[in-house]
Amino acid sequence: MGLALPPLPKSHYRCFAAGVALLVPTHFMHTILAKKQLSPNVTRLDLLAPRIAEIKQPGQFVMVRACEGAERIPLTIADSDPIQGTIALVIQAVGKATRELVALEVCDAIRDVSGPLGHPTELISSGRALCIGGGVGTAVVHPIAKALHARGVHVTSVIGGRSKEWVIFEEELRKCGDVIVCTDDGSYGRKGFVTDAAKDVLEAGGIDIVYVVGPVPMMRACANLTRPFNIHTIVSLNPVMIDGTGMCGGCRVAVGGETKFACVDGPEFDGHKVDFDLLADRLQTYREFEQRANACADGKCNIRR
Repeated sequence: MGLALPPLPKSHYRCFAAGVALLVPTHFMHTILAKKQLSPNVTRLDLLAPRIAEIKQPGQFVMVRACEGAERIPLTIADSDPIQGTIALVIQAVGKATRELVALEVCDAIRDVSGPLGHPTELISSGRALCIGGGVGTAVVHPIAKALHARGVHVTSVIGGRSKEWVIFEEELRKCGDVIVCTDDGSYGRKGFVTDAAKDVLEAGGIDIVYVVGPVPMMRACANLTRPFNIHTIVSLNPVMIDGTGMCGGCRVAVGGETKFACVDGPEFDGHKVDFDLLADRLQTYREFEQRANACADGKCNIRR
């Protein structure tokens, strides 16, 4: 399995059933216990992280480093099981670091998982909530919907993907309330964008709060959609993060005319106050470096510096 287990008393080990029995020390590196392909480029990894699983709250994230010398990346905790001591990370393989993570297999270990970080989601305790997820953002919406449902809030989730194979977490969200699925090509559910379905829900009335997670253009469109309804709208921002503690300043965003750090002040903010133009511009800052890293990983280091 590639795990060198130290000699410890049996009380220091846990057994897991994931097709095979695994014997892993409870303090050992963050061992991957299950792996599932959710869509063509999105993978779910369930890993051992008992301390994080015990205290994490919806909306919080972890900083992950696959191995020594690898890039640190932020990943929202999509689900957790405090009893088993596991957390679920949903990863979209777009850059070198995320590709390294999804290449790991069951019984491999992730070098560093730090957290939980960030402010927990602002949750209402009664009424009706609309949760909107686009692409991999649907995984981030899941723990929010789950927590709202546990409080007795009526949850309607609108989720979308390019086509049926890109839709994720539908089954999990149906356990939390109503679900409307949208696909760009109409291959599954309702044809069109999530904003189209969300507009119908809002016009029907009764929604007290809206949570949105997805690509920047989608979150901007949803914030613009809810503004005339004067409904509090929370978005989860995804700027570049280096350390997750506010020290590097890489994740700074403008909210209500003030500079905020997504890692310590967020990652969730009032969508009606976010400067989405600045956020989109900052997300382009390291695009060339990402392309160069991907090219080198593919053995095609021919991009000029």
